[in-house]
Amino acid sequence: AGGPPADPAAGPPAPTTPAAAASLATATPTPTTAKPTARRPAVPAASAVTSRRKGVGVWTFDGVDRALASSGASWYYTWDVAHSGVTSPKDTEFVPMIWGAKSVTASNLRQASRNGRQLLGFNEPDMGGQANMSVEQALELWPQLEATGLALGSPAVAWGGDRPGEWLDRFMTGAKQRGYRVDFIALHWYGGDFTTANAVSQLRSYLQAVHDRYRLPVWLTEFALIDFSDGVRFPSQEQQAAFLTAATRMLAGLSWLHRYAWFGLPATDKDQSGLFRNGSSATAVGRVYQAAR
Repeated sequence: AGGPPADPAAGPPAPTTPAAAASLATATPTPTTAKPTARRPAVPAASAVTSRRKGVGVWTFDGVDRALASSGASWYYTWDVAHSGVTSPKDTEFVPMIWGAKSVTASNLRQASRNGRQLLGFNEPDMGGQANMSVEQALELWPQLEATGLALGSPAVAWGGDRPGEWLDRFMTGAKQRGYRVDFIALHWYGGDFTTANAVSQLRSYLQAVHDRYRLPVWLTEFALIDFSDGVRFPSQEQQAAFLTAATRMLAGLSWLHRYAWFGLPATDKDQSGLFRNGSSATAVGRVYQAAR
């Protein structure tokens, strides 16, 4: 999988098209750093359904404010402690993230405390191109995240959150032994089977297994249909829209699934998962997302 700038503390990452991750069905696409631009406050579209669970991963692009306001998302995040270049629509919550080890600074922690009520932990620490942290390193830094007093999400692993002995399991075991606080589990999921029924079943099974293992609320902070098993393969817009329709209906029935965030807000010519083009034109996937609860 790809990752943010070499020095995440230098600025907010802005994901673009995903990079390949061999033999993984869960991975985070490659971010780059975008220059923030001045934006006027956006007015939410009346047609979008707002749900307290519904969120989205956001990075700066032309029309980002208009797109975010039109999406119906009640919360968003930027893989950073701030949302430079993005204006929060009225009643839309920004959730900060401490992306990786270099992000754990006094300044970032103060900013996170000012900007949010919840805090997302490290981004895919099990991936070399992402936060790339050992379990021991994450545990050593964790008390500084706890000290913010914010509701604290676990590090979001790229895969294997349900497996004994994998990164998340070892982190959660270590946190329990040390008496550390983790308030909810953050997860990523990318599906390589583009058949709607199969993909939704696989997603539900994964979420259920993680919840059964840790007995904590779950936030699904990145998800979409993208196949990383051999390079990067996207479904059609129609396949992605059908999956999102069925997946959000399924997620609505999981009482312990407190929030979800689609990847991601902007659409490009290459991928088929983005919600908006040029900030004003919702894709087929975007229209489904607007109606989701």
